[in-house]
Amino acid sequence: MALTKGDDFPIHQTSEPIAYSGTDRNFYDRYFFNGYAPDEGGDFFAVAFGVYPHLNIADASFCVIRDGVQTALHASRWLNMERMDLSVGPIRIEVIEPLQRLKVIVDAPDKGLKAEIVFEGRAFPVEEPRFIRRIGPRAMMDYTRLTQNGRYKGWIELDGQRRSVDGFVGTRDRSWGVRPIGARDPQEAAPPAAPQFFWIWGPSSFETGSFFFHTNDDGAGAPWNRRAVWAPDGADASGLSEFEDTSVDIEWKPGTRHARKAVVRLKDANGERRVTYEPQYEFFMLGLGYGHPKWSHGSNQGALAVEREDLKLSEVDPKLPHHLHVQALSRVTYEDASGRTAVGRAVLEQLAMGPHKPSGLTGILDFPS
Repeated sequence: MALTKGDDFPIHQTSEPIAYSGTDRNFYDRYFFNGYAPDEGGDFFAVAFGVYPHLNIADASFCVIRDGVQTALHASRWLNMERMDLSVGPIRIEVIEPLQRLKVIVDAPDKGLKAEIVFEGRAFPVEEPRFIRRIGPRAMMDYTRLTQNGRYKGWIELDGQRRSVDGFVGTRDRSWGVRPIGARDPQEAAPPAAPQFFWIWGPSSFETGSFFFHTNDDGAGAPWNRRAVWAPDGADASGLSEFEDTSVDIEWKPGTRHARKAVVRLKDANGERRVTYEPQYEFFMLGLGYGHPKWSHGSNQGALAVEREDLKLSEVDPKLPHHLHVQALSRVTYEDASGRTAVGRAVLEQLAMGPHKPSGLTGILDFPS
């Protein structure tokens, strides 16, 4: 018996019931959110919610950075093949209006965390180019992602102290497809291939709109997936503007693979425009399960497991592999060809593993001096 609630909605993607997503055990379906004040100060929060149909697992994490401490609430449960249940223990997602309004609810008073947060999209979501990456004949990634900036209303309560997030800005995305999840494949690729992954993602919030840039580069620095888009507030799909000729330069903090500064250059018939990111502090993505030694995505924690984790940012060792992946809350400055500027806030997500020639990175985990 594989029929579930989802089968009564016109959302099938294969000839199978909704409980089955093709045949790849690494299929996943995920929600992501982050939010922060439009000016300096205030909390930073982030949310991830993943469904892994063929592992029969769902997991979620809610994180808040307050007073220099990153607090994460991790939750995992057996999916029981029901993909329409968007809750994992104390963390729940509600889709109020598809592609426009969603709600995150956290109710874990025993862990010192509660929240009610509503996301409202500022423009139609950006569909990023399909991500397909192979290691030899093996597909490591094959997924689609939409990205959307928005504004927030609501509150977060941490250890009895409730703070409003009204007026916060930030980004949410939805991705689905195939990427490494759950237990590692015991059979390595043949012939063996050293790990290499270079990822920069910089969704930015300005007063009148949003700028989106991302790049996946190979070891030589050539992009295999890149896009840059401007989305004015209120724009529909036809109102998004794409930049074709783009590049990015990263200035690394010595002894780390975290950026001190990043400059995206956009060229067209009107000249060169620049978007400059100046990171203020890092949010460590293991708080949402990315590369976490215990709470990695799709890992089997049993029928239901919930745990709180606190990380003091000043004590984090940036050289540890599970601390490579970050989102840096950043000041972002847009400068057009005539020198006029606009200032906003952004996250600059970074994951640089293995060589990347433009950055001077040559080994799996060497660090710039």
